Amino acid sequence: MTGLGMLNAGVTTQLLLSLFDIEGVVHYGIAGNANPLLNIGDVAIPQYWSHSALWSWQRYGNGPHDTLPLEESGDYTRDIGYLNIANYSTDLESDNLLNNIWYQPEEIFPVDGTPEERQHAFWVPIDSGYFTLAKTLESLTLEGCLNATTCLSTPPKVNTVERGTSASIYLDNAAYRTFIYDKFNISPVEMESAAVALISYQQRVPFIVIRALSDLAGGGEHSNEADTFITLAANNSVKALVEFIKLIPSTKKDVSFASI
Repeated sequence: MTGLGMLNAGVTTQLLLSLFDIEGVVHYGIAGNANPLLNIGDVAIPQYWSHSALWSWQRYGNGPHDTLPLEESGDYTRDIGYLNIANYSTDLESDNLLNNIWYQPEEIFPVDGTPEERQHAFWVPIDSGYFTLAKTLESLTLEGCLNATTCLSTPPKVNTVERGTSASIYLDNAAYRTFIYDKFNISPVEMESAAVALISYQQRVPFIVIRALSDLAGGGEHSNEADTFITLAANNSVKALVEFIKLIPSTKKDVSFASI
């Protein structure tokens, strides 16, 4: 429903919350997987989401101990960490003109905050009550076969995990997949959920994200697995969504939960 990418997801979520009386947001779909402990077909429900494509790209010649432009005014930070692109050169003896990218938090303006006074958020927490409910789905039986002859080698399951991340980038690169797992403990990686999280969080509307894993985000031995398993993953996402909604106690009969 949101369309592809962070901008579409953010606009759709804000319109939804502005035009309707929404008690909670349940966002669902498929994702790539950065966590080597999870498998294709699994459903991942993270406790935190981040937008990992807001960067300060450091000039060549500067390093981790050099202040970023506008850092002293609070616009940028070195607190979250950086990617040294030279570490991924095929020629490890050479430097790299692309240097470092520093991950940045989003500026947010919560509805219950002081007008025009910005806050910052990199890891956005989902609703704690929803996360507790989601843990009860871990015994849910999911689809493991596309047809009579094509089945997953490991039966898929629902997993509550620590972190997921989004960017308007389709990730099919094993090196970056490994980096974000090692650096941030990322499990699902995709293109919309952080926007839904940031809008819901600023509007103080409870939300949760349910993502089924369709591929290994560049980690497979052959071509991207999403070409084969996208339908199975989508079905598992919907199954987890339906079962989760059954668990939500609605406090008002005339108020809706939105699934996007």
